[in-house]
Amino acid sequence: MLLALETANEWCSVALFDGQAVVAHREDNRSREQTRLILPMIDAVLAEQGLNVASLQAIAFSRGPGSFSGVRINAAVAQALAWAHDLPVVPVSTLQAVAQAAYRQHQLTQVVAVLDARMNEVYAAAYQLDAHGLMQPLANESGIEQLAAYDRVRLPVDAEHYTLVGNGSALITQTSAQASCQQLHASSEDIARLGHAAFQAGQAISADQALPVYLRDNAWKKIAEQGASKR
Repeated sequence: MLLALETANEWCSVALFDGQAVVAHREDNRSREQTRLILPMIDAVLAEQGLNVASLQAIAFSRGPGSFSGVRINAAVAQALAWAHDLPVVPVSTLQAVAQAAYRQHQLTQVVAVLDARMNEVYAAAYQLDAHGLMQPLANESGIEQLAAYDRVRLPVDAEHYTLVGNGSALITQTSAQASCQQLHASSEDIARLGHAAFQAGQAISADQALPVYLRDNAWKKIAEQGASKR
C-alpha cells in the first residue's frame, strides 16, 4: 500500500493506493490549512483501511513546484513519516500531477500544465499520455519544468494540438494552444498513480533525499521584495 500526499498548492489531499486503485481518499480546499489538516487526514485514511504507517510500502509526495509553504509542508511530512518508519519515498512533480489530473478528469492526452508562480511568472511543462495511461514529459525543452514570464514559456512546436491546463493557463498569451480546465488542480489520487509507477520502476529514494523543488531561487527573498515593491 502506498500513501500519497499533496499540499503543494492550496488544496490538502491524501490517498491510499493498493497497486490497482485508490482505496481511500480525503481532500480539503481550505486555503493555508495544510499544516493543521494533513496529519488528521492521514490518520483517517489509514484507519479506514485498518492500517498504520509502518504497514505501508512507500510514501509518494508532490515535491513541487508550487506554493513555497505548501511544498515545504508536503516534503517535511513525507520525510518525517518515512524516516520514523524506515520507508522509501517517491517524489512526484506537481506539474506532472496536474497533467495526470487533466487525463483523469477530462481525458486530455496532450497538455501543457501551467501553475501561477506569482510575480508575473508561471511554472510550466508539456506532457503526453503514454501507453500505460500516465502523463510523461515531452522529450524536448518544452517537457522540462520551467519558471518563466507569461510570454517566455517554452511550448511544443505543435502547440495548437496541446491544451493549457492548471490555474496559470489563462496567463499564457503567446500561443495557439487553447486554455482550458483553469480550475484543475493536482490531487493525491494523481500523485498516487504516478508515485506507484515510479516506485515499481525502482525510482524511490531514502527519506533524507526527499527534498522540495521550488524552481525559484531564494523564494522567501523574492516574496519580501514583492511586498516592498507595492509600498
